[in-house]
Amino acid sequence: MVQSMKGVRVLEVAEHTFVPAASAVLADWGADIIKVEHAERGDAMRGLGRTGVLDLSKGVHVILEHSNRGKRSIGIDLAKPEGLKILLEIAKTVDVFLTNKLPATLAKLGIDVDDLRAVNPKIIYVRGTAFGPRGPDANRGGYDMTAFWCRSGTGGALTSKELGVAPQAGPAYGDSLGGMTIAGGIAAALFQRERTGEAAVVDVSLLGMGMWAMSSAIALSLQTGHPWNTFSMQSGGGNPLTGTYRTRDDRHICFVMLQAFHYWSDFCEHIGRKDLIADSRFDSHENLAANGAAAREVIAEEMAKRTLEEWIARLQTMKGQWTPVQNTLEVAADAQARANGYMQPATTAGGTEFELVASPVQFDEQPTKTSRSPEFNEHGDEILQEIGVDMDRIIELKACGAIT
Repeated sequence: MVQSMKGVRVLEVAEHTFVPAASAVLADWGADIIKVEHAERGDAMRGLGRTGVLDLSKGVHVILEHSNRGKRSIGIDLAKPEGLKILLEIAKTVDVFLTNKLPATLAKLGIDVDDLRAVNPKIIYVRGTAFGPRGPDANRGGYDMTAFWCRSGTGGALTSKELGVAPQAGPAYGDSLGGMTIAGGIAAALFQRERTGEAAVVDVSLLGMGMWAMSSAIALSLQTGHPWNTFSMQSGGGNPLTGTYRTRDDRHICFVMLQAFHYWSDFCEHIGRKDLIADSRFDSHENLAANGAAAREVIAEEMAKRTLEEWIARLQTMKGQWTPVQNTLEVAADAQARANGYMQPATTAGGTEFELVASPVQFDEQPTKTSRSPEFNEHGDEILQEIGVDMDRIIELKACGAIT
C-alpha cells in the first residue's frame, strides 16, 4: 500500500462526490481520513442508493465506494452544541479540514476558517465549491453537470443543432477530476506548512476546474473571437488525420496525427489506398491542408469498409497515433489498463467483491491499491476514544443526540 501520506490526519465534513473524492485519494496514499456524517441519515450519497436512484442490486454502492474508500466514519449532529464541541475536539488533532458546505452554512454551523483556527492554528482549511468562494454565486450550490460541464464552456463546445447540448460523459465526471485536484492542493499546502510553518486556506471550484480543462479552447476563442465548437472543428477541412471515423459495425476509431503529411504515406498504405500518396490533391503538406475536407471524405469511405476489430488488427504497425473508441466495459477490461493496475479490487463490509478505478498517481512504479468505504458511523466510538472521550461521556452524547 502507498504510504506517502502516512501520519496525515484529515477531518472531512462533506457529502456526495466532489470533495469526498479528494480525501479518498489521500486515503489511497495512506492518510487517516475521519469522515463526519449527518447523525441520522449519513452522507446524502447513501440516500441516493436507498431511494433507488442508483442500482444497488449487486450489494454494493459503487459511487459511494469510489469517493469514500479507505475512510473512517462518525455520525455527529453539528447543529447541537455538544456535537459541534466534539467536532472541534477532533479538529485539534488533525492536519487538514475538508468541506464542501456553502459559506453561509459553514458560518451558521460555526465551522468556518476562524472557528477551526481558534482551536488549531496550524490546520489547513480546504473548501470545494461549485462556483468559487467569492462573487454573486458564492453561496449558490451546484453539481458537476452545472458548474463543471455546462457553465465552464464544455457543454457549449459539444453543442450542435442536430444533437443539442451533449450530456456529461458520466456521473461524477467533474467531481472526480476536481477531487484529484483538491488532493494535489492539499499535498502542496502540507509541503508549504512543513517548509514555512504557515497553514494555507485552499480553494478549488468545479467552475474553475472546468475552465482549466477547457483552458486551451478558451484561449484560442479569445484569440479568434469565436466560441469553440468541437463538431465544427471536426466536420470542416483542416487536418483529416485528426478526429473520429465510423467503422462498418458502427463503432469508431480515433486518429490524432497532428503532423498530417508526415504520416500520410504510411497511413495510406495501412488503409489499403497507396494510390492516395501520389494524388495531386494530397501530395504535399500544402495540398493536403487545402483539400482536407476531400481527404476526410475518402478516409470516411475507407474506414466504413471494415469492422473496428479488423482495423485494430490492421493498424498495429502504423506509425501515427490512433486508438479505438471504447465503452466503459471495454476500458475496464483493457489489457493496457490491467497491466498498469488501473483497476483495483475491493470488498464491502458485507463481503461483496467489486472493482474500482485506481487513483491515477503511482509511486515507486507500483499500482495504487484501495480499500472499501466505511459503514455509517462504523468508527464513531473508536475516533472518540482516540481523542480521550470515555465511554460514560460517549453514552451521554448519544443520549442527547449529539452523536450517533
